[in-house]
Amino acid sequence: METAARQWFFIVNPAAGNGWAGRHWPEIAERIYQHLPEFQFAFTTHRGHAAELAEAALQRGLRYIAAVGGDGTNNEAVNGLMRQDLVPLSEILYTLLPIGTGNDWIRTHGIPRNIEHWLEMISSGTVTEQEVGIVDFFLDGRAQRRYFVNVAGLAYDAFVVRYSEQNKRWVGGSLMYLALILFCLFKYRLSKLRVRFDGQERSGFYYTINAGVCRYSGGGMQVVPHADPQDGLLALTLAGRLSKLGVLLNTWRFYNASIGQHPKVELHQAQHIVVESADDTPVWVEADGELLGQGPVSISLDERKLRVLKP
Repeated sequence: METAARQWFFIVNPAAGNGWAGRHWPEIAERIYQHLPEFQFAFTTHRGHAAELAEAALQRGLRYIAAVGGDGTNNEAVNGLMRQDLVPLSEILYTLLPIGTGNDWIRTHGIPRNIEHWLEMISSGTVTEQEVGIVDFFLDGRAQRRYFVNVAGLAYDAFVVRYSEQNKRWVGGSLMYLALILFCLFKYRLSKLRVRFDGQERSGFYYTINAGVCRYSGGGMQVVPHADPQDGLLALTLAGRLSKLGVLLNTWRFYNASIGQHPKVELHQAQHIVVESADDTPVWVEADGELLGQGPVSISLDERKLRVLKP
């Protein structure tokens, strides 16, 4: 059991990077073998499989888990670690080998994309802890729960993710995602929402609402620039009734952490956030770029921390 616990288990999404991970896994595995003579791996085959593989690895005695893919694979693997109750999180070490169309979570921890630098991290990296968010929502009328380690979004953010899942041609890097955001701008209609957080309440038409554990999303955007994964609080951004022209003229603020300087944007920190419709419009929510379901939505932080390997 002790020997197995020290082995790394790689959860490989072969579709990551538009199939790059699957095509090049033999070469990647050979490089890993030079640093880690003993490791195990498995390929994901369907949605949610990364979470199942993470749970199964823990049941087999493995404690070092690495996901291979983008932010979606990262989210699934972390959910597998968080939803199981067999092994305390304090005994698990997790990291991501970033190969995907979206790699925002690694920006916070400085995890390298270069395979040689990443392997150096595996050999001599440091361990940090970060908080994990919880989203409670509804899917097909049934209460559901999902964990997230980066950013959860409602209103426009969820609309963009939902549209991208229905139109896979938009899958790509940061520029493609920016193009998608601007394209969806002309299709989106603002939602009238009610937001409650830590004894405060807001109600009105919102362009977007974001709750962040970490600060980067959407290919390097900083819609929650005040997020800190270790401060015990969620970063909350409320963007009010912005016009389409107003969004276009302020797109640069998404990237340079100045979004809070816009007069129709509020930045808060909160322990618990509830978002619900103020009319008959459905409230959709996404987390770490994965569409989850509908509201009312409750967002909070788990009491446990995720141990992450970083440079």
